[in-house]
Amino acid sequence: MTESDKSALLRAGIKFMDITDHPNTPVTSFAAETPAIPTKAIYQQEAEPFIGNLTTDTMETVLTHFTSFRNRYYKSKYGAESCRWLIQQIRDIASGNDHVSVKEFEHSWDQFSIIARFEGSNKDLENEVVIVGAHQDSVNMWLPSFGRSPGADDDGSGTVTILEAFRSLVHNGFRPERPVEFHWYSGEEAGLLGSQDVADKYYQEGKRVVAMLQNDMTGFIGKNKDKEVIGIVTDHVDEKLTDFLKALVDTYAAIPYSLTECGYACSDHASWRKLGFPSAFTIESEFDNSNPYIHTTRDVIENLSFDHMKEFAKVAVGFAVELSHVRD
Repeated sequence: MTESDKSALLRAGIKFMDITDHPNTPVTSFAAETPAIPTKAIYQQEAEPFIGNLTTDTMETVLTHFTSFRNRYYKSKYGAESCRWLIQQIRDIASGNDHVSVKEFEHSWDQFSIIARFEGSNKDLENEVVIVGAHQDSVNMWLPSFGRSPGADDDGSGTVTILEAFRSLVHNGFRPERPVEFHWYSGEEAGLLGSQDVADKYYQEGKRVVAMLQNDMTGFIGKNKDKEVIGIVTDHVDEKLTDFLKALVDTYAAIPYSLTECGYACSDHASWRKLGFPSAFTIESEFDNSNPYIHTTRDVIENLSFDHMKEFAKVAVGFAVELSHVRD
């Protein structure tokens, strides 16, 4: 698939997965070996201090600078610069915590993905992992490599949402039983390229992905500001994990969820789902009411609500805490 092919799909509003480098979907999965997904939240007491320490300050500071890059396209020099800046922010948060690591995941292009990992206290579970993800790249649908693409919502909002969840967990002493990772993917806008690389590597290494939650576009409330919701995607996701996600929103968020569909390959959760790993996806609203300015110069901070993003950070914290435990 050429860059011009991808640009045409973007302009047409068609979601796609570029499998050029990943043509063979495995015929087996680890689904049978994956630990059972819980049905209700029971670790509120543990999660409350992390949620109580969430703020919008870091999200606003980071997103303001993150959107100052001309674009964050995976093959542009700006995309390479932006990922180097982002990883330094993540390293600064993790500094001084021996059980937390921050690493580059390199690809065949210059913009790397980023993986921040909390080591688990139970060494028998070190091959298992819970993942909270977002994508760091942005795109201008008309001039991908050169055009201005602030990408405040798509997916700067998801990037800083999970960064804030990560920050609160680190600074307030999160010690998971099984490993928990936060991922910032490269190349989502070009066909889920970065997440496919990461998911394939984990598959080949035999890792047991317990659950994966994608946060893509978490800042735009929509036209009905009096009906603020967390959109939960119901198509091309794991049904049991999605049911648990509903329980997490009910337990940890101050706003309700609304069910929506987004179509095939609409974000990085699809890379994990393709390999049989349980994945789910939260978005800012019902899909039809989501941000109309994405992939343009108008995807800017002024259109977003940091308080709305904070609700998604609460759910991300709940997801990490609840699924880090082994249940009978």
